[in-house]
Amino acid sequence: MVKAAKANHFPFKIVDCDSVYGCDTEFRIGLNDENILYIADIHSTTPIYLNRPVVGIPQTPEGRRGRPYSKYQVLSEEKFVEPRSLIETLHFDWVFARDTERGGLTIKCATRRVWIVADNGKILEESLFVRQESNGEYRFSLSNLPVSTSLEEMACYRCKRYFVERTFQDAKSELGWDELVARKYRAWMHHAALTSLALWFASEIKLDWAVQYPRDPELSRELEISNLPSLSIANIRELLKAVLPLPTLTLEDAIHIVIKHFLNRSRSKACRRRQERRRYQFT
Repeated sequence: MVKAAKANHFPFKIVDCDSVYGCDTEFRIGLNDENILYIADIHSTTPIYLNRPVVGIPQTPEGRRGRPYSKYQVLSEEKFVEPRSLIETLHFDWVFARDTERGGLTIKCATRRVWIVADNGKILEESLFVRQESNGEYRFSLSNLPVSTSLEEMACYRCKRYFVERTFQDAKSELGWDELVARKYRAWMHHAALTSLALWFASEIKLDWAVQYPRDPELSRELEISNLPSLSIANIRELLKAVLPLPTLTLEDAIHIVIKHFLNRSRSKACRRRQERRRYQFT
């Protein structure tokens, strides 16, 4: 999917993913081979090396029974460690990550260079990014960003995935993505496609409004905030409800709809009865 997006010239700067994809070393190597930047979460027990190891297929000793060695192994004296074991040795700094509705987000984080060994013998040099959460827990990520990348920039990239998760939340809470009750795959695809179209429409509206109605600097100074809130999907939904109101039914209209529904159900039932009688006649 990432290769297809790149081949179709889809504009993106970095791939940001959780540990489901981040723990897949082959996936990260594939991104690195395509010169695609990434920052991916990993488990706290992922094996990493603090110095570049020597990797190869060891020679089979003479006289040894069985098959010769065929898998790549670390031939040097380097031993792997777990990211969680490095917490005491890292130097953590407070850096600004991004703006939020409640002000600026400042996180405590640290980074250092590490090496990863894949099953096929490839060695990948990456940056280990460690973030301390407000509850004291630590989150670990690996990235192929250049060595010259500052800690602030890396923290900014790491926190960008929030907006992807925010999109999923908007799709479920505002656009009805979580209200699918069908069981067929095609029905699910139709529902997901309609949700995607609604998200696309809302994104276009937000971008157009940002261009047509620039932020008022005087209002920003009056409210004492640097960035005024942008149009949300909830705002767009309320605007659509105002310009596309649901029809108000009278008592006669409601009775007419119910009677029409009953007649359609009766005709459908009568049609099935006729089909059953024909089936019994032929059998």
